[in-house]
Amino acid sequence: MTKSELKIFLDEKVFEYNKPEFLETDPIQIPHLFTQKEDIEISAFLTATIAWGNRKSIINNSHKLMEKMGQSPYDFVLNHTDDDLDNLSGFVHRTFNENDLKYFIKSLKNIYLQHQGLEGVFTRHQSNDSLQPTISKFKKIFFELPYEQRTTKHVSDPLKGSAAKRINMFLRWMVRDATTNVDFGIWKGIPTSKLSCPLDVHSGNVARKLGLLKRKQNDAKALAELDKSLRKLDPLDPVKYDFALFGLGVFEKF
Repeated sequence: MTKSELKIFLDEKVFEYNKPEFLETDPIQIPHLFTQKEDIEISAFLTATIAWGNRKSIINNSHKLMEKMGQSPYDFVLNHTDDDLDNLSGFVHRTFNENDLKYFIKSLKNIYLQHQGLEGVFTRHQSNDSLQPTISKFKKIFFELPYEQRTTKHVSDPLKGSAAKRINMFLRWMVRDATTNVDFGIWKGIPTSKLSCPLDVHSGNVARKLGLLKRKQNDAKALAELDKSLRKLDPLDPVKYDFALFGLGVFEKF
């Protein structure tokens, strides 16, 4: 395919998959349960945090987590007691356990009380053309409370080589506009041009088959390469192609 043919092909796939029907099998359905901005942010961040492995399991465990938080994640984060934290005992998703979750709740409270919330951190620390350095800064702020070393692996750091798939997905949810009722568009201070594709095995494999990516590992260097390719196709909204790459890989076995 020529570059123009590739763009037409991928734009058609974006149109096909960037629809509410996509929510039925995707973890983004969890934050769609809520209407308050902070509930959407916190439920999205926690859901994205455990978004690896079987998608049905991700969705089921995210529902369980919202139930443990009384279906009011923002209120739970701000006003939880020690007894409330004890109610989280027994939660586990793969290697993310109750101790990790309890730290995440405490850290989110600190972020909302001391750092103007999740939006405040990412908006205030954004760099000129990419949010990858911003994610690294976010991790520093997230772990400014006393923590167990094991918990740090659940927040990726692009400056240490990670593609940070889950946080990039969370950022896509928050920043991309809500015109198709999939993403939320509730963070107005970050342009979509700075977003990066949530790079995983599916989007990576499809990107390689389409000539958008040569690097074999799905790491920070591969993400930078993919960013460059996708920004040539759409400089203002490159991460829209996440729908095309993911849909081609998961639903069409491309």
